[in-house]
Amino acid sequence: MNKFLTILFFCFFQYFDSFSQKSSFKIYDNNGTQVSFKKLVKKSLDSDVILFGEFHNNPIIHWLQLELLINIHNKNKKMTIGAEMFETDDQITIDEYLFGYFDERKLKDEIKTWPNFETDYLPLLKFARDNKLDFIATNIPRRYANIVFRLGIDTLNYLSDNAKNFFVNLPLEVDTSMKSYSDMKSDFFHKNDNLIFAQAIKDATMAHFIIKNKKENFIFFHINGSYHSKDYEGIYYYLKKNNTKLKILSIGCEEQKDIKKLKPDHNLADFIIVTPNNMIKTY
Repeated sequence: MNKFLTILFFCFFQYFDSFSQKSSFKIYDNNGTQVSFKKLVKKSLDSDVILFGEFHNNPIIHWLQLELLINIHNKNKKMTIGAEMFETDDQITIDEYLFGYFDERKLKDEIKTWPNFETDYLPLLKFARDNKLDFIATNIPRRYANIVFRLGIDTLNYLSDNAKNFFVNLPLEVDTSMKSYSDMKSDFFHKNDNLIFAQAIKDATMAHFIIKNKKENFIFFHINGSYHSKDYEGIYYYLKKNNTKLKILSIGCEEQKDIKKLKPDHNLADFIIVTPNNMIKTY
């Protein structure tokens, strides 16, 4: 009897213990097979460019982002970091921060920042500064993307030569049939192509500055919104268009109620990080 009660107690303990240990994320490859974080690191080390497509307000994704960066750097010091969240006309100021001319408070006053800058992106900048890594602002200044949206992409031709240094060379070839772009056109409020071209010039500009700052035998670790590289489009497309031999690793994100199995229609990247859809948001 005592033996039976002991076994029963053990079973109940195991049940409640396993129930209480909820997973905050799972990683899958593009076949839907669950993989380890260690495998993600290994594959990252064999890449020329890593496109980490994030959900901007997901704290688990931001934590994994930094952890991946640290783990890669522990094995390969030849790295460059870049991010969508910083605009190309702020590069000089970012460089001055990395050189130690001023602190984080001054940096925030001088550049355009996102609402979650201090919690999610400043740690990446600090990591670059502390490890003497280049950090590249890759995104087109938003005022120019806004010009494309309101007035059309050809309007950029009338800007000064100095202004044109901050975005990809024109003319820009845009495949409006790509899913990420054609989905935009299905929106009732965006029947013309200006929104698509505004998105495309962001993608192409980020790819342009990745290529421009990619050093030989260095890994370029780039952070961008998931939509900018999902389905191997966006930035990925423009990188491959520039150099078909470039080894690009794409990382995507998904949020699901049940993270124990990847939904079949989510083969949007080489690796997909899945988090619970009730995860708290940073903003």
